[in-house]
Amino acid sequence: MPSTFVAKGAEAYEASMGRWSRWLAAPFLDFAGVPSGGRVLDAGCGTGSLTLALTGYPELEAIEALDFEENFVAALRSRTDDARIGAQQGDVCALPFESQTFDAAYSLLVLHFVSDAHKAAREMRRVLRPGAAAAAAVWSYEGMPSWRLFWDTILALEPEAAGNGVPSGRRPLTAEGELRELFETAGFKDIAETTLAITMDYANFEDFWLPKVYGQGTFAAFFDALPEPRRDRLRDALRAAYLAGEREDGPRGFESVAFAVRGTA
Repeated sequence: MPSTFVAKGAEAYEASMGRWSRWLAAPFLDFAGVPSGGRVLDAGCGTGSLTLALTGYPELEAIEALDFEENFVAALRSRTDDARIGAQQGDVCALPFESQTFDAAYSLLVLHFVSDAHKAAREMRRVLRPGAAAAAAVWSYEGMPSWRLFWDTILALEPEAAGNGVPSGRRPLTAEGELRELFETAGFKDIAETTLAITMDYANFEDFWLPKVYGQGTFAAFFDALPEPRRDRLRDALRAAYLAGEREDGPRGFESVAFAVRGTA
C-alpha cells in the first residue's frame, strides 16, 4: 500500500523532520522499554533516528529496520556499520517477517502517515513473540506550535494553498486517545500511554523557513508557482511570525508534544 507521506529525499527529510526524530528517540525508548536481548523491529525507520538509538543497547542481538522509502533506507545504511542492523525497503502494513519472531517492535512518528494504521498495528502485533511489547508515537496535532504557526500563516494569506501541500486538517491518530484506541483494537494488552515533549530549536528564520517549504510534501511546487510579490508577502509574514516582535533574527524554540503508547502481544 502507498504511504501518505510525500517524501523528497533523505537530506530534505533530515532537515524538516529527521532531526526532531533524533531528539525524540531517547525519551521514546525510555517509555517503551528495550528488552534485555533478542531481536527488535523499527517499523518505519526513516533515515534511522530510532534504529541508531537502539544500537546503544549492546545486549540486542539484531535490529531490523524497514521503511517505505528506499532512499531513506540507503541513508540509514550509510550512517552505520553496526552488523546487527538489517535495513530494507518495505511496507509496515505488510511486514515481510515471520510471525512471533521479535522481542519488541517500535514505530516512531510513522502511524499517522501510513495508508492503514489498523493493518500496521496488527502487523506489529503479529510479528511479536507472546508477551513482547510494541510501542508507537505520533505528533499531537495541538502540540506542534512551530508547524501550526507556519501553515496557519500561509492559509491566512493564501487560502488556495489548502490542498496544495498545506495540511487541510489534522491527520488520524493525532488527537488524544486515538493511538491507545488503535492498540486496543489491534489486540494489545496492558496498554499504557503518555506524552513526550521536546523543544524544536531553530537557529534562525532561514532554519525555520527553508526546510518547511522545500522539505517533504508538495508545497514547494505551489509556492514556486506564485508570482514573486505573493512569494515575498508570504515570506515576510512568516518571518514576522517567527520573530514574534523581536527586531533581530536568531534562535527560537518551540515546545512540541507527541503521544506515545505501548502494549504487549
